[in-house]
Amino acid sequence: MQLSVNGELKQAAEAANLRAFLADLGIDPRKVAVERNREIVPRSLFEETLLSDGDQLEIVEFVGGG
Repeated sequence: MQLSVNGELKQAAEAANLRAFLADLGIDPRKVAVERNREIVPRSLFEETLLSDGDQLEIVEFVGGG
């Protein structure tokens, strides 16, 4: 299935959940905030949030520094 991730088209396995998709992208789910179709997805729901063809995701990674 095809998803839009931060405005870029990406492919995902059918019936993928958000946590698995982030892992496929090499993203640590503990260090991001995700918006799916303009709604924030609580980190506690990443595992049970199933992605659908055409979903629009915005992923923001937290970066530390000093």
